[in-house]
Amino acid sequence: MGELVKYIAKSLVDFPELVEINETESNQSVIIELRVAPDDMGKVIGKQGRIAKAIRTVVKAAAMKENKRVIVEIIQ
Repeated sequence: MGELVKYIAKSLVDFPELVEINETESNQSVIIELRVAPDDMGKVIGKQGRIAKAIRTVVKAAAMKENKRVIVEIIQ
């Protein structure tokens, strides 16, 4: 799941080398923390959070196959 978020984030931002993913996994859930450059925060979040919501939707759909719950957090 983390690689999917990383791929999506790198394709959106101006500084793809600064994209960092931290993935914490437990029995039924996965927490993915996404960090990007401060200048790229707007590109990852989008207007009214639309892009962030779309990223979460895609990752949740991919996680359904593994019966896992995924939480994507965008950290400044």
